Amino acid sequence: MSPSRRQALVSKIGEFPLIRALTRGFSPPGPRTLIGMGDDAALLAHPSSAHIVISTDLLVENIHFSKHTSSFFDLGYKAAVANLSDIAAMGAIPTYILVAVALPSHVRYGDWKDLYRGLSVPCKAHGVQLVGGDTSASHSSLFLAITILGQVKPGQTLTRGGAQEGDIIYVSGSLGNSAAGLAYLTHHPSHGKISKLRQPIKFLVRRHLQPTPRIELGRLLSSRRLASSALDLSDGLSGDIQHLCRQSQVGALIQESSLPMSRHLIAYASEVNIDPLPWALHGGEEYELLFTVSPKKQHRLELAAKHLRIPTTAIGVITSRRSGVQIVHQDGKTQKLVSQSYVHFSE
Repeated sequence: MSPSRRQALVSKIGEFPLIRALTRGFSPPGPRTLIGMGDDAALLAHPSSAHIVISTDLLVENIHFSKHTSSFFDLGYKAAVANLSDIAAMGAIPTYILVAVALPSHVRYGDWKDLYRGLSVPCKAHGVQLVGGDTSASHSSLFLAITILGQVKPGQTLTRGGAQEGDIIYVSGSLGNSAAGLAYLTHHPSHGKISKLRQPIKFLVRRHLQPTPRIELGRLLSSRRLASSALDLSDGLSGDIQHLCRQSQVGALIQESSLPMSRHLIAYASEVNIDPLPWALHGGEEYELLFTVSPKKQHRLELAAKHLRIPTTAIGVITSRRSGVQIVHQDGKTQKLVSQSYVHFSE
């Protein structure tokens, strides 16, 4: 792309030239894509032996993201991961994506291309095809809406509603990294220059801007029927465990001593003299999986996850509904775990 075209405003390019440039970078149309981009709607063939999984997500500038803390590439990348993570939490295989964007007229063509390049990287890694969407002008902020489709065999779908009393609570990866990365970026905007940051900050910032969707783990949990319930950590552990317990009509007991925290998080927290526990408990946008496993299947789960080299940690146990959601602290004291996750329309 020539420097002059990259600097051109999207308002000077026009809607249809923008649309025609969308598909580059995504997986090419497969045999089940009968009609893809370019028509009034996509036409997809789907195997009768699978259920369709659909999720949608709306990202609003200065609510879900800020251009002061993320580049256009990072915005696209993270938006794709957020939707891929929803599919992972259902134990499904992601297949198609539709993207709708409302762009302020001052956005440059090169930035718009970076947005779609960011979207394409995690999608292509998982064979997800772009099959449609919409492009519109916006008088104020940037809006990004994504609809993602996946498929799962009947009887293998993971939900939030299957946890049973006595089940072991697990989480993948480590907690608090995204929140710590955002905390750093809020005071030190990187504008996409992650490679120039020093460890441990580089790790934390990358976990915030370019997280990993746990597609393989979701497929493992569903195809082998190892998990009784699951969801992805988008709102933070303290909020998401409440969602799971509400849907399953159970309680939970979380062990603070078992919460997995990366050495990078601990090092950075020590450097800035901050307790990392609130980041681990309440920090959102982790996109790890929170799931429950029957004690009878615990050994099988841990062996299978180890074989895939996916870190999983037991952090608590499902209890009775009347017990509510509680946490046992390092000093042995037990108290109610109150959600401090972000909630839209809250005062």
